[in-house]
Amino acid sequence: MDTQNAPSDGQLPAVSVIMPILNEERHLREAVEAILAQEYGGEMEVVLALGPSADRTDEIAARLVAEHPRVHTVPNPTGRTPAALNAAIKASRHPVVVRVDGHAALSAGYIETAVRLLEETGAMNVGGIMHAQGTNAWEQAVAAAMTSKIGVGNAAFHTGGEAQQAETVYLGVFRREALERQGGYNEEFIRAQDWELNFRIREAGGLIWFSPELKVSYRPRPSVKALARQYKDYGRWRHVVARYHAGSINLRYLAPPAAVCAIAAGTVVGAALTPWGFVIPGGYLAAILAGSVPAGKGLPLKARAQIPVALATMHMSWGWGFLTSPKSLAKKVIASRRPAVLGDGKAKSAAN
Repeated sequence: MDTQNAPSDGQLPAVSVIMPILNEERHLREAVEAILAQEYGGEMEVVLALGPSADRTDEIAARLVAEHPRVHTVPNPTGRTPAALNAAIKASRHPVVVRVDGHAALSAGYIETAVRLLEETGAMNVGGIMHAQGTNAWEQAVAAAMTSKIGVGNAAFHTGGEAQQAETVYLGVFRREALERQGGYNEEFIRAQDWELNFRIREAGGLIWFSPELKVSYRPRPSVKALARQYKDYGRWRHVVARYHAGSINLRYLAPPAAVCAIAAGTVVGAALTPWGFVIPGGYLAAILAGSVPAGKGLPLKARAQIPVALATMHMSWGWGFLTSPKSLAKKVIASRRPAVLGDGKAKSAAN
């Protein structure tokens, strides 16, 4: 780790854990207690940025603050994730900043390992695997879908892989200097704010590092409707990213919208012209049924039976969100573009 962030006495650097919180009554206590249980030798604080929740989240947060002196809160009136993250960064004070969500739980040794990786790699941000885990049959089905290649393709932070330089990572453990130099998160990115910030860090010459040593347990959405909304937003904002940064799209991102178009066309042709049109939706159904078999290995029958529903919901919602993402949204985001800031404090020009 560079001398600016490393303590002069050789001790581990102090860490600020920042958490954007909105309607997290189910998992907030578990998430915070997993942080406080970390066996980390340096000083640590936890900053909860509280949005306008409609459940018991604020009550639970207040109890956590009363019980644990290292936990404190900051308001986030907008409820937006990037605004929450910026508010928490501003309210925190330590040289290493760990992002954690309210429905995620850090694995044992996560913070210590991340700090070591920052030092070993010289990275500005390190992250690892989004380890989806369910507490009931539906959530187990979604978790299986989210960690299978038929569900998410070859995304390393979902399926694992070798430690390597990355375009972006899940959540992230940052050097504070990188966050402050880039001015934090772009608050116009309601989703994909991690990708956009990591893009600027990379543009400024910083390294983003993925390591399978880092693992965060993630709790899937509790219903088909909630999962559909989540993945529609993912698709909608991935199209914004594609318009924001030409060249960032690949076949993995184009597969869901292509599937939506093909299935819709096949269904219309099958209903109006010839039954052969149904070969396309039928083939898709056969593919997800076949892919569900290895994805559901070891799960209860009730969970295995719901994996095809989870896969179809993810694919179709993501694809529909991508196809219907308005150009006006991308224009608004592009207008808010922040140039990457180099180490000398100068903004990187388009010529660079």
